[in-house]
Amino acid sequence: MSHSSLSCHYDSYLPSDSSLETDALNRHWNGRVSAQAEGPSRRKSNLHNAMAAEMDSSWDRPAHIEGRYKKYSTTSSVYSKKALSHQSEHIERSWWYACCQKCHQEDAGTPSWEPPHWQKICPYPLCPSYRHFAQTLSVFLIGILAWVIIWIVMGETAAPGGQLFTLAALTIAAYFGGWLMVKVTTLPALIGMLIVGIILKNVGFVNFDENYEHVCSYIRKIALTIILTRAGLDLDPVAMKKFFFTVIKLALIPWTFECVLCAVMANLLLGLPWDWAFLLGSIIAAVSPAVIVPCLFRLRGKGYGVSKGIPTLVLAVSGVDDAASVAVFGIVSSIMFSSSSLTMNIIQGPFSVIGGIAFGVVCGYLVKYIPERNDAFLVPLRVLLLLTGGLMSVLGSEEIGWGGAGPLAVIAFAFVACKNWAEQGWELEDNPVATAFEIFWMFFEPMLFSVTGAQIVIADLEPHLVLVGGGILVTCAVLRTILTSVCAVRSNLNMKEKVFVGLAWMAKATVQAALGPVALDEVRKMAAVDGQPVPELLQYAETVLTVCIMSIVITAPLGAMVITVTGPRLLSKTTKPPVLEGRSHRPSIRDISIIDEEEVAERECEAEANNSSSEGSPAAPNAYSSPMPAPVPVTVQPNHRT
Repeated sequence: MSHSSLSCHYDSYLPSDSSLETDALNRHWNGRVSAQAEGPSRRKSNLHNAMAAEMDSSWDRPAHIEGRYKKYSTTSSVYSKKALSHQSEHIERSWWYACCQKCHQEDAGTPSWEPPHWQKICPYPLCPSYRHFAQTLSVFLIGILAWVIIWIVMGETAAPGGQLFTLAALTIAAYFGGWLMVKVTTLPALIGMLIVGIILKNVGFVNFDENYEHVCSYIRKIALTIILTRAGLDLDPVAMKKFFFTVIKLALIPWTFECVLCAVMANLLLGLPWDWAFLLGSIIAAVSPAVIVPCLFRLRGKGYGVSKGIPTLVLAVSGVDDAASVAVFGIVSSIMFSSSSLTMNIIQGPFSVIGGIAFGVVCGYLVKYIPERNDAFLVPLRVLLLLTGGLMSVLGSEEIGWGGAGPLAVIAFAFVACKNWAEQGWELEDNPVATAFEIFWMFFEPMLFSVTGAQIVIADLEPHLVLVGGGILVTCAVLRTILTSVCAVRSNLNMKEKVFVGLAWMAKATVQAALGPVALDEVRKMAAVDGQPVPELLQYAETVLTVCIMSIVITAPLGAMVITVTGPRLLSKTTKPPVLEGRSHRPSIRDISIIDEEEVAERECEAEANNSSSEGSPAAPNAYSSPMPAPVPVTVQPNHRT
């Protein structure tokens, strides 16, 4: 390529000085190649990468070079490596740099604008960028203004020390506790949120009265609706159709075994009646996608297990598993706390399952035609229909005494609606309704886990209950792992992959947090009607709640660590991890897709044969490679310019 054509490509951001042109071009080319070569691994910081000139493309380049370049500022992305080599090596080896870099977030898209002297006041990486600082300050100011308005409207309950103020402060503290847990340990944020709730309860900060206990129960029901809706939206219709019997086998057989085993051990070792024991078993048997998904994202980014669709299989089974847990829990709790006859309660069980699924399917087909697909307000209307329909199903089924029907209706509603919307042209991997429910979960996740943790008073825990409950949980997890690996026979998985699939379903979290306190709420409701609580029922309900919270504390971090550690050792790694193009950078469960490595290899061979036959034609881009910038042809060799 001629010198003039190269100049045309780069005259938008290269200075006119010809002596700088070649160096800048080399820096751009080398920086681009190194950025692509790194792949999913952690990139070096700007202090070490002196070639990333394009990161500061929003600045005026000549002024930048004439100004900060001559000052050798450590916060600039273009500077003299020779002048700062010793300083940067010293800084990056320091403990404070590693700690700050751990919590620092890089700006996405256009680099952050900074006011004059910002780096002198808040140097990188000790402080966040001005964009993150301004964003955090904006949210803080909005929160303060909203709190003042609510205080004026609602009075003392929103004042410091009031019940609403306590609930809001608990939620905010839980959010930061979860953020700190992720940044420091890379464990799921829900563990930190739960621990914050337990700590604030036991130091005396949280003490809800009866009215706000009722509010907390509705918070759990709303959170349960969001959990089940996301589970339905995350079920891939194509994968479910292709692996239907495998998913059902891996979901229901281990779930039934763990539920029965937990019930038997709870009856024999904890002294729970059979109905309470099976109520506990139906909760404990559920697995948590909230713990599994982040770990699978990390493994998927490195290419582990993708070729055989293991992440997709794990997530599909988790959704069916949660649906079974919530349905059985609703049926058992309806029988336990219902005033109807025994015959009616027996008939009610199968009718709840059939009626709930049928209602969800009907609603799913209804939202296919309402609203109209080209409506300007299509997305918000579909979000509101899915949310209000799910809440009505959960709350309405409890009101009429058919507790098992509502949760099944929510999952069926979301799954059928997502399937119909995909047929109308919406992409499964970038569904805007799923994005909205991810935002809802961001608000209700810290609220759910902090409120659940605030139910535990450490001083009131019996050592016998803690030891025996922990033993039951560990025994159930180990035996379920073995049974799941055995159930994976006659599949395309090898022995190591079967073991990983069993280990992936160890973690408990979301369903336990949402359903654990429900029995205690029902006992308190009965006590309000009768005038005084029944001591035995209150003790049983507290036992169920304690074991559920212990299951989160024990299995969630253990499951996350087991998946992270054993994944690279048990799963096969694809040679070319998939790269999704043409969509947003928002992480999606759809990113974890099924890929047949043999089909990919065949397509690559055909593409190579076509390229070799058409000599002289431009090469087709590789599906796995990152797109090159338009101004720079791939064949340019700038280091050998004549």
